[in-house]
Amino acid sequence: MKSNALARARLIFCMAVWGTLGLFVRNISVSSQELALYRALLALMMIGGYLIATRQRISIKALGRELPLLFGSGVAIGINWILLFEAYRYTTVSVATLSYYFAPVIVIAVSFLLFREPLSLRQVLCFVGSTAGLILIIRPQGLDSQQGKSHLVGILLGLGAAVFYAGVILLNKSIRNVDGVRRTLLQFVAAVIVLIPYILLTSGFHLSALDAKGWISLLIVGLLHTGITYCLYFSSLKDVRGQQAAILSYIDPLVAVVVSVTLLGESIAFSQLIGGALMLGLTLLNELSPNPNPTSNPVPAATLPQGQKKP
Repeated sequence: MKSNALARARLIFCMAVWGTLGLFVRNISVSSQELALYRALLALMMIGGYLIATRQRISIKALGRELPLLFGSGVAIGINWILLFEAYRYTTVSVATLSYYFAPVIVIAVSFLLFREPLSLRQVLCFVGSTAGLILIIRPQGLDSQQGKSHLVGILLGLGAAVFYAGVILLNKSIRNVDGVRRTLLQFVAAVIVLIPYILLTSGFHLSALDAKGWISLLIVGLLHTGITYCLYFSSLKDVRGQQAAILSYIDPLVAVVVSVTLLGESIAFSQLIGGALMLGLTLLNELSPNPNPTSNPVPAATLPQGQKKP
């Protein structure tokens, strides 16, 4: 009982921290792909230190055929981060985060179309209702203005991030021989391998452009929002049920909305709040299955931070 309570407290902490990600990203004046690289590198050092301290080893030989899946999911995580960070630049943190939480709906659709997984009435309700909620978030009125166009671009970037995170979720379903922390470490390695040459060929490196506030924010994003919280998250999943983890994951977007409105001074329309509540509520309803499966715990991206729907 005590282990479950402690695990839930850790998950609540992780979700609350992930909900503040946009607040710190706004202070880091480098390109989104450069920020994704630094986040992965800092998290690699933190998670690598954790594995060394706990004397956990990674056997490359034991990975076998799952190594390509790990590499592919790592690349998807890197692209997912880039798109999410870009979404923050074009629209509000709350709208970008809510758009990003469309990922589970994408997973339901892809699983049905590609893997022929049967759809229950609950899943159909989730898909239709979440799509309606997304339409309310987009708010078609006013998109002919410059601000409206920027807002739409931000939503599309958030949805793009959701697509790649859905890919991470689907790829991870086939990875069975690597546990959470080791899996995350290897995925970050893959992200770094891809991001370094991409940045060299595109934007280049601009760490020198960061001021003191930017450096502090970068360290917080890499070490706290990724390294520390990922270790806490994965170490806690074994002590909670899948439904508990699913419910707690919705602390992330709720905190993001509060941070966006109160600390960043960004506005959010009532219709967007209704749309976000509709999308999140129906997605949560879909996850609360009658027979919880402890092994189907969500994986962060953010993402995966950002709880269940984010790398």
